[in-house]
Amino acid sequence: MTLTPEAVGDRLRQDYAQFPAHQSYDLYAPDVYFQDPLNRFRGVEKYRDMIGFIARWFINPALDLHALTYPGPDQIETQWTLRWVAPLPWRPAMAISGWTEYRLNDNGLIVAHIDYWHCSRWSVVQQLWSRSHP
Repeated sequence: MTLTPEAVGDRLRQDYAQFPAHQSYDLYAPDVYFQDPLNRFRGVEKYRDMIGFIARWFINPALDLHALTYPGPDQIETQWTLRWVAPLPWRPAMAISGWTEYRLNDNGLIVAHIDYWHCSRWSVVQQLWSRSHP
């Protein structure tokens, strides 16, 4: 079955709303390429493991979707903010805003998921010493 970009976008909206639970891993090709400022790997199982890490170690993670667009026939782009509380004794509130570029294959499966942040890695680390929400 071939998925349209719009059908994939609808499922991604659901995934963002319930992140990190009940993610649609079936939308991803087995050898999907993932990249963000901290990670670079191939494979849906590694992607599942990364989301599992967030679910286990981050407190109250949430992924707010601000926009979802279709810049090309096989592309989806999202604008988002990831929020969580770090599992440290002082419980610092953390947030990263950014965007994701998804590329789809001929069957509508995601073959590339590339995240970009609107901030530096250092600014994220600095939030660990903040007592208020960024």
